[in-house]
Amino acid sequence: MIEQFLGDEFDDAGGYIAEVIYGANDGIVTTFAVVAGVAGAALDPAIVLILGVANLLADGFSMGMSNYLSQHSERDYRAARGTTVADARPPRYTAAVTFLSFVVAGWAPLVPYAFGIDATFRLSVVVTGIAFFVVGASRTLVTDRRWYRAGAEMFAIGMLAAAVAYAAGVTLGGLA
Repeated sequence: MIEQFLGDEFDDAGGYIAEVIYGANDGIVTTFAVVAGVAGAALDPAIVLILGVANLLADGFSMGMSNYLSQHSERDYRAARGTTVADARPPRYTAAVTFLSFVVAGWAPLVPYAFGIDATFRLSVVVTGIAFFVVGASRTLVTDRRWYRAGAEMFAIGMLAAAVAYAAGVTLGGLA
């Protein structure tokens, strides 16, 4: 699907690594923040799906459009200065990759809730951790890093962000 949208641009898939990792990481983190916030505040788990899907679509779209605007602004800046980047990727492509990465990876924390699995929050933590590791390790498809180090790095950073989200939910839970 993405090959059809990007066409010849897909030939250098590694050129989109920044958008893939940025979008995927943020998708997982912000969706898990919804899950952790709801769990930390001891709210009804059904709220997770409503807020989680709303987050995926709205924040994913925002990320994609922000990417588009930043890339377009960079091009405008360079044009105003009389310089160009020869291998610049079209902003619509970077925006699409960011959005798709955000939405696809961002589903991970919601999977237990979508299927109504018992112990949903605990399982969501596990699925989220696995998603962080897999996305991080997948970077080695286009880099020379060791897969386990790349996976561990993203796992550690992502789970730290997830812990912050959970702590905020617990702290603010008494307000609801």
